[in-house]
Order: sequence, then structure tokens, then C-alpha cells
Amino acid sequence: MRKRLLLVTGSPGIGKTTVLVRVVEALKSKGYGVGGMISREVRSGGNRIGFEILDLKSGKRGWLASISSQWGAQVGRYRVNLSDLNDVGVKAVVEADHSLDAVIVDEIGPMELLSNKFREAVAKVAEGRKLAICTIHWKMRSSLIEEVKKREDAEIFVVTYENRENLPQTMVAKAVDFLSGTNAQ
Repeated sequence: MRKRLLLVTGSPGIGKTTVLVRVVEALKSKGYGVGGMISREVRSGGNRIGFEILDLKSGKRGWLASISSQWGAQVGRYRVNLSDLNDVGVKAVVEADHSLDAVIVDEIGPMELLSNKFREAVAKVAEGRKLAICTIHWKMRSSLIEEVKKREDAEIFVVTYENRENLPQTMVAKAVDFLSGTNAQ
């Protein structure tokens, strides 16, 4: 069975998003339509001050979480911005699911799962037919993460220091195999 859900996981700071971005760039260079959301650290003076959300198709950005925000649910030292998560991140995932070849979700984790709209969008993508490439939180336990991981059409890639340089090529090959199979039908 061709794998449709390519799941990236690994310890914090190992390079999950970097692997994901390299896969996205390679798929785009091959002419595939790729969209969805990427979460990136925001640093100031060497210190992490939060996370931004990037819509891969439009380039629109928003704050996922920040240490300076006075409102929003707290996860660690960060306050989560559900408004930007829904308006930028969820919207990007939904639009990619409707109109592109591949859907990217970075990350299915504790901050993102605070949004009902995010959970609904990810569940729909997981149950759909499109190629989906997602990062999943290393240790978090949630029913949604467990359901996605257990799917027959899912494959999990654990990023390590040893494999992170070559992992994007492996994932691109799997993605292209799936996409070429769906286009041939």
C-alpha cells in the first residue's frame, strides 16, 4: 500500500521542520502544488520568544505563540494565539486540502491542538485522499495523534542526527510515488 500520510517526529530541536521544508521545496521543484502551514521559532537576542505560523501558498504569517502576549491559553511560558492559528494556519491547511496536491501540517502538537478548528482540519486531512506530510509532537499523547499514527496509510519517520540530511530524499521519493500513483488513476 502506498503511504499517504507521511509523519515526521523526533526530539525538540532535531530538525523536523527543516526536513519538512526540504521536502516541500523538492516537491514544488517537481511541479506539485504544496500548501498548508509551517511553524517556526522566532528568536530575539538568541532567545526564543515565540513561534510564527507561515501559510506556504500565500506567504501570510501570524503568531502561533509568544512569551510577550498577555492573553491566550498558556503552554509552558508561551501564550497561544488561537486567532492567528485559525486565520492563518487552519485556513492554509483547509485551502491546501481543497485545491493542491499535498497538504503540510507543522505541527500537530500541544499548542495547535488547543484549536477545535485545527483538530477538525487535521482529522479531515487524515481521513481524506490527498498526500499529507505532518510533523507530530515527540511525546504528546492525544487521541487525534494516536488515530493518525495508527492509520494503515501512515508512515512515521523519526528524525535523528544520523538521518536528517538524507531523510528528505527518502520522504520525497515516497511522496512522488504516492502522487504519481494517484495521478495515473
